[in-house]
Amino acid sequence: MEITSLFNRESIKNIFFILIGTLLSSIGINMFIVHAKLLSGGVSGIALIIQYLTKFPAGYTIFLLNIPLLILSYKKVNLRFTIFTIIGTVSLSLFLVLTYAIKNILHINDPLLLSLYGGVLNGLGMGIVFSNHGSTGGLDIISVIVKKKYDNFEIGHISFIVNFFIVAIGAIFFGLTSALYTLVSMYITSYMVDKTIKGFNRQKMVLVVTDKVEEVSKEIMTTLKRGVTLLHGEGAYTKENKKVLYSIVSLTQLPQLKLIVHQIDENAFISILDVAEVHGKGFMRELF
Repeated sequence: MEITSLFNRESIKNIFFILIGTLLSSIGINMFIVHAKLLSGGVSGIALIIQYLTKFPAGYTIFLLNIPLLILSYKKVNLRFTIFTIIGTVSLSLFLVLTYAIKNILHINDPLLLSLYGGVLNGLGMGIVFSNHGSTGGLDIISVIVKKKYDNFEIGHISFIVNFFIVAIGAIFFGLTSALYTLVSMYITSYMVDKTIKGFNRQKMVLVVTDKVEEVSKEIMTTLKRGVTLLHGEGAYTKENKKVLYSIVSLTQLPQLKLIVHQIDENAFISILDVAEVHGKGFMRELF
């Protein structure tokens, strides 16, 4: 892939939101997680352990640990993934250093509250990064490489193993209570990442049964700029052949689609289903 092909409008928007996401994540880590002396998952967790024990800023450690992984990513994955990972890694490292003093703003010493809010903000930031095809390196790079080589390997296994050791080390050095609160924060972070990604990419599958197939499908394609597929069906009772419109639209486009259908055929039958992921033209693209 040519580097110049990455600098289009969509990629610039992705990079902007990757920066926003890493900033939010950095604030969540420094303001809440570091304030409570908790850990996070992956390379960030390792960097925080080093920071607590040696006072060496986690941002620098994250950057240093990712250098060999980024080189490996360039050789084993692809250019786009590597460039977006470099942007995510460098921005996270930089923002962690720049927001380090923010932990002094809060005067709350409730570890439960700090773990909850730290997990929410960190997860929201990471979710924004992932939603824009970004990555912050570390386990993401390892997971992608292993997945490409061993297709049946579950990526979640790597994260589980690494995070288990991080929590175990945290329990040894900082006590069992801190380790347990870290687990709470990790769970909230994971939950928020999942919800954020689904929230930004919520799509709906729509099935429309209408006698005015041509008019409805043309209006959907013209107004919403979404593709329509015609499925052949048969009424179980009437035995009549019917064409069923199949289309995928974003959540924000759904009210407009229903209005279009009902304006053309008020007797049309519409079925709407949730869609977990959509890949293809006009929708989320695979990063690697």
